[in-house]
Amino acid sequence: MDIINAVWVLGAISAVCAILLILADKFMQVPVDEKFPAVRECLPGANCGACGYAGCDGYASALVSGDETKINKCVPGADGVAMALSNALGVAFEDVEEQVAFVCCGGDCSATSDKMEYQGISSCAAAKPMYGGKGACTFGCLGFGDCANVCPQDAICIFDGLARVDASKCIGCGICARTCPNKIIAMIPAVSNVVVRCSNKEKGAATRKECTSGCIGCRRCEKECPSQAITVKDNLACIDQDKCTECGKCSEVCPVGCIEIRSFAAEKKAV
Repeated sequence: MDIINAVWVLGAISAVCAILLILADKFMQVPVDEKFPAVRECLPGANCGACGYAGCDGYASALVSGDETKINKCVPGADGVAMALSNALGVAFEDVEEQVAFVCCGGDCSATSDKMEYQGISSCAAAKPMYGGKGACTFGCLGFGDCANVCPQDAICIFDGLARVDASKCIGCGICARTCPNKIIAMIPAVSNVVVRCSNKEKGAATRKECTSGCIGCRRCEKECPSQAITVKDNLACIDQDKCTECGKCSEVCPVGCIEIRSFAAEKKAV
């Protein structure tokens, strides 16, 4: 009898819980815009956050909410997703500014060296608290590949002690940039052709001791640029891509060769 009573009690409890769940589903459910499934279907599902929202669901919710969220925020989906969203929402198409990840560091094994022997977890995040990592330059690539490990497209590899991005594979999600503890990976417009391969903000003499490819803040590029697209701030050359005319004069006068002329758009098309 004890067993039968226990079964009856458990069965009654289960029945009550089931009824409560049914009632909760009916009276407490959150209304979903009928456009949401169609809009969510247009998005790639990468949940990378490049759009500025908490994943694809968050972006889809913002799009159907009527708060005038732009349809060109999905960088990984590029123009294809923007066109699909345009059709689903019945709004005008907006071009997506494609982006690509660029490692702002030229400190490979030929340009810099280690200041210590690191024995610990093979991770950039773990190595950074240990005196800024094993490298002589604490601003440079830590070289353990945290960025490569999180890249959904396998677009990043570690070669000669330095992270390198294959622009033809990069979808511009920005996960690598957010993962890098030294913040040396920049998301730049894919149409960019002139970049600075350095993140060191120390004075020139100190930078030179740590890396032969580092920017020494000499300002020769700044003086030579005819469009005033380059400024040296905190001992580091910075390029305003909106002003840059890609004349290449900055790269020609750079004494350390840290300003690179490179066609990311051409690399992305070479698939």
